[in-house]
Formats: sequence, structure tokens, C-alpha cells
Amino acid sequence: RGVAYTMEETRTLLNCSGDDPLRPAIVLGLFYGLRRSEVLGLKWDAIDFKNNAISIRHKVVEVEVDGKFVPVGEDVLKTKSSFRTLPLIPEVKNLLLQEKEKQAMYRRLFRRSYCQDYLDYVCVDQCGKLLRPNYVTEHFAWVIQKYGLKKIRFHDLRHTCASLLLSKGISMKQIQIWLGHSTFSTTADIYAHLDYS
Repeated sequence: RGVAYTMEETRTLLNCSGDDPLRPAIVLGLFYGLRRSEVLGLKWDAIDFKNNAISIRHKVVEVEVDGKFVPVGEDVLKTKSSFRTLPLIPEVKNLLLQEKEKQAMYRRLFRRSYCQDYLDYVCVDQCGKLLRPNYVTEHFAWVIQKYGLKKIRFHDLRHTCASLLLSKGISMKQIQIWLGHSTFSTTADIYAHLDYS
């Protein structure tokens, strides 16, 4: 069972992570309940800034190649329902536009040193390299500890998203679609226990 943040704890996390390189990943995890692999797999062409839509259709996982773990992108998600298009929330849209500008600035700054392999990805470091799944897990734990927040895993941002939606009166069926669960029973099994007083 996952642990979820309250609205207050969520606000604190958002305030604390302001300048952190993990900020886009944290915001996407909180607002959309994306899995870590989906956050890292988000590409710029999956974001329709004009029509305000965001499509989840790609993921990044870590595989072992010659004894080294490397991030690999693939168009295979957990289930068919994991492929989904959701509205682009204004706060997320602003953050993504800022991120786009920041990446362009780093590209100009680092010139030839900037990695050209992942230009189409949203979650990259200052040198343009794809964020590794393990880095997300470890750095997220560091952020939580640094600011003295309740200990949760990155995946618990997904549970936080669901519990906050439930607390706002969003139906379990709508949450199932938002999170990309294949069946209603999966959503109900995971979230029926939530106390949303």
C-alpha cells in the first residue's frame, strides 16, 4: 500500500522543490499520477501546447548493458489503458514552457558539450542527458529528507494524486482513466481504503 501526502504536505513539497532539477518530474507525478517510467518517457511532441493536451505514450526504463545500467526509451506501456491523453493543466503548461526555455539556454551555454541524443525528452539534466530512473528515486528521497518532509517514495506521488482527486469528489471511474489503470477494480482495490476526511 502506498502512502499519500495531504494537500498541505503537497504544497510544501511543491514550494521546496522550486529550483530542483527534479521539479518537472515531481510536478508531473503529482498532477497526473504518472509512473516514474512515464514521467521520464515524456517527450516534447507528446505535449500539445496549442490545444492544451498531454499524451502518455512512451516510457523510459533502465536496462543492463555490458554491466552498466542505461536508460532506454520504448513505446510499450504497462497496459493498453496506460496510453492516455489528458488536459494540460495551466500550472504544468507554464512549468513545461519554462523547462523548454531552460533547456534551450543550456544548449546555447554548453554548445558541443550538450548531449544531442535526448533533445525530444522533457526530463533531462543540464547537459541534456536523460534522467536515470534510479537517480529519480534516490534524488527524490534526498529532497524529502533535506526539507524534513514525511518519507514517501516517488511512486507515492501517484497515490497522492489519486487521494487528492478523491478528496475533491472526483469519481473512482474518472481516477481510473486519469491514472491509466486497465480495470476499475484495480483502482478500487488500491484506493477504496483511503480516508479522505
